[in-house]
Amino acid sequence: MRRVLLLCSVVLPLLLSTLPGAADVRLPAVLGDNMVLQRDLPICLWGWADPGEVISVSLNGCAAQVTTAADGTWKTSLAAMKAGGPFTLTLTGKNAIELKNIMIGEVWVCSGQSNMQMSVRSSYNNVAEELEADYPNIRLFTVSRVTSDKPLDDVKGRWDVCTPETVPGFSAVAYFFGRDLHKALGVPVGLINTSWGGTPAEAWTSLPALKAVPELKPILDRWDAMLANYPAAMEKYNKETVPAWEKAVADAKAQGKPVPRKPSAPMGADSPHRPANLYNAMIAPLLNYGIRGAIWYQGESNAGRAYQYRTLFAEMIKNWRADWGIGDFPFGFVQLANYMAVEPQPANSAWAELREAQTMALSLPNTGMAVIIDIGEANDIHPKNKQDVGKRLSMWALGSIYGKDVAFSSPLYDSMTVEGDRIRVRFKHAFGGLMTPACAPVNGFAIAGDDQKFYWADAVIQGDSVVVSSKTVAKPVAVRYGWGNNPVCNLYSGAGLPASPFRTDDWPGVTINNK
Repeated sequence: MRRVLLLCSVVLPLLLSTLPGAADVRLPAVLGDNMVLQRDLPICLWGWADPGEVISVSLNGCAAQVTTAADGTWKTSLAAMKAGGPFTLTLTGKNAIELKNIMIGEVWVCSGQSNMQMSVRSSYNNVAEELEADYPNIRLFTVSRVTSDKPLDDVKGRWDVCTPETVPGFSAVAYFFGRDLHKALGVPVGLINTSWGGTPAEAWTSLPALKAVPELKPILDRWDAMLANYPAAMEKYNKETVPAWEKAVADAKAQGKPVPRKPSAPMGADSPHRPANLYNAMIAPLLNYGIRGAIWYQGESNAGRAYQYRTLFAEMIKNWRADWGIGDFPFGFVQLANYMAVEPQPANSAWAELREAQTMALSLPNTGMAVIIDIGEANDIHPKNKQDVGKRLSMWALGSIYGKDVAFSSPLYDSMTVEGDRIRVRFKHAFGGLMTPACAPVNGFAIAGDDQKFYWADAVIQGDSVVVSSKTVAKPVAVRYGWGNNPVCNLYSGAGLPASPFRTDDWPGVTINNK
């Protein structure tokens, strides 16, 4: 009998420790070895444990204690710290956790669609970039791509030290941005890549934020209709679309022709395009984590609804800022690159209208825009030159956020004056004056009269302004620059940054009625 009792005294605790809801304190994935915590902000720590369990935390000489709430959650904070490390974070409750190699520095969230997701491995000069990527004080975290129809409390991912082995699969834009910051600031940098190719901005915006704005109701209405029709759409897809595709594949193979791509299935409740699905799964779980700011590269998937994007993008930025609860944190974004065929004559363009919508977001405080109208590729929506994208984002951050003597913006349209048969266009942020490469003639300007017909124009730089005219337009009223899918334009600042495309008119565009 005594032997049986002794055996039970050993086995029973082991069994209890493996039962669901055991007492071990648990942390979210973003709190882990190798992480960077934001300097000069209170450090928020949170997780899960048994209700009523006392949790003690300690980091770099600072300590705190908290009691777990009735729902099993706990949250506490440590005093703000200066940049430094490495440190060890210890956490004790009914069990103990030790997180090692922790740094204090600058943390940036990096989000968007495929051009943010695109890896160092896929970018220009990748082999040399990968071999050079030995930066032990840059840390990389990639959020696994999942969707959810309600806010989640955790993500999947881990912090990696930046090495030639860990950088190839990481976001190229995020890495080049973070590398430039690290070199200029001399402090640790943490980069959180949460991006998903092909996704629209509404998927990255919370449902309450979308519902609060009447102009965005068509997005929700469209999705309600799609979800109601989803069973019928899937039935048709499986019974008609897929068999037709399979026959086309067989015919193509028999004739030695390229095999057609499989048609996409109808989008359902778990689609990454569904409003709020990515906010819920890939942003909401990060909201307790202290950050300096965010960078964003997205817009291609919303180009057909560019007028709507004027409202949607601004609301998304405000939504993130409100929910993070740390004020109007810096938000930098990338204007769409040049793409598709070059238009021989001035023309309306959805991509130009999306760039305009992005520029309008600069009216929000603490925002910045990297203009890349000169480094796109006509036949590839994913231009490989991500180095300059990261550099231009870092110039904005260094000059505007960190107070460095750096040109923080491309030249932006400021105002215009009609001077007889010509129009003078003034620019702001023309660091060092306006110029063209090799003093070439200025390209990319078009001018129109009251008939709203645009013609290519002659343009002459005069200080921080450009004088635009055309013999075809005797009484001009409006000017456009770089207005097209893939415009030929060459106006730069003295700092080497390309001028942003713009128009001085507000005549209805091609996406004005697209909801």
